[in-house]
Amino acid sequence: MPVRNRFAELLPEIAAWRRDLHANPELLFDCHRTSAFVAERLRAFGCDEVATGIAGTGVVGVIRGRSTASGRVVGLRADMDALPILEATGLPHASTVPGRMHACGHDGHTAMLLGAAKYLAETRHFDGTAVVIFQPAEEGGGGGRVMVEEGIMERFGVQEVYGMHNMPGLPVGQFAIRAGAFFAATDQFEIVVEGGGGHAAKPHETVDPTLTAAQLVVALQSVVARNVDPVQQIVVSVTAFRTESEAFNVIPPRATLRGTLRTMDAGVRSLAEARIRALAEGVARAFGARALIDWRPGYPVMVNAEAETAFAAAAAATVAGACASAPLVMGGEDFAYMLNVRPGAYILLGNGDSAPVHHPEYEFADAAIPAGCSWWAEIVETRMPAA
Repeated sequence: MPVRNRFAELLPEIAAWRRDLHANPELLFDCHRTSAFVAERLRAFGCDEVATGIAGTGVVGVIRGRSTASGRVVGLRADMDALPILEATGLPHASTVPGRMHACGHDGHTAMLLGAAKYLAETRHFDGTAVVIFQPAEEGGGGGRVMVEEGIMERFGVQEVYGMHNMPGLPVGQFAIRAGAFFAATDQFEIVVEGGGGHAAKPHETVDPTLTAAQLVVALQSVVARNVDPVQQIVVSVTAFRTESEAFNVIPPRATLRGTLRTMDAGVRSLAEARIRALAEGVARAFGARALIDWRPGYPVMVNAEAETAFAAAAAATVAGACASAPLVMGGEDFAYMLNVRPGAYILLGNGDSAPVHHPEYEFADAAIPAGCSWWAEIVETRMPAA
């Protein structure tokens, strides 16, 4: 069945939810208003169970089908948190909180899963149990990891789990997916180069950390260019360079670099970390300085299971007529933690010709809502068909 008529009927209501969430963005685990908004609606829909307070502000709703004889349990997950970005859309429903914005479409993800939950609670045309998971702190907080550590899969008996993210540049309502490694592991690092500061007119009397750190910025690119097999995917980016002085005539005592490592393979990830550490220490030593390295492991590689990816693609093709092959994404996604403990798949939903995610002019396309909701419903009804 293509896009369900019920979701076309519900579109004004779901879009209104989405715009309310957009106007009231919350960050990381501090999603108290959003959590209450979600829980209130799940209860109103008649969900069989609504659990709150998971990972602080996470919410889980349980919807049992007309029969549960199959014993099957399918999880559906949406993220709820926003970003620390000043919105520049000028829309009537723009953020009312300065410096916070739903710039990644999590407002749309949450609204679509609420819409699907309303439909599933109305129809219950499946044999099994649907578990709708609303997660805080995807944007760097690792809320997915915390929910897994708090035992949601075991507590609610989830056997397989599915997620969705909007994709600017893909036509509205179209889908794309790939099996295997899909989103990258995301590690962060901070390297403090300690030298010996002094007068800029007497550099020979100093150990210049600025020069040392500048050499290190260049040297770190050798990890990609010379240490890793060229067929592998890897990014090493230095994104900040800071010293303790802004004076024109002072060589500071230390310089700080910050950056990120993105990889698609656990072996490459380990190799790159080792090489970054070795280069930092070696370059600093060569200039008479010292490097202090703070390594901050991030999300693991997100890997779609083969069988579940095929199910997800088939559901998308039923809704939209086709499902494209998605490219590798070097961004991170903490749905990876859920896919590490249960088989499942993550799919991209077209957001059309919008600004990119994490941009102050980004806006979720409400026109994509019926397709997204229909995909959630299709997953439940085809993975747990009614007798």
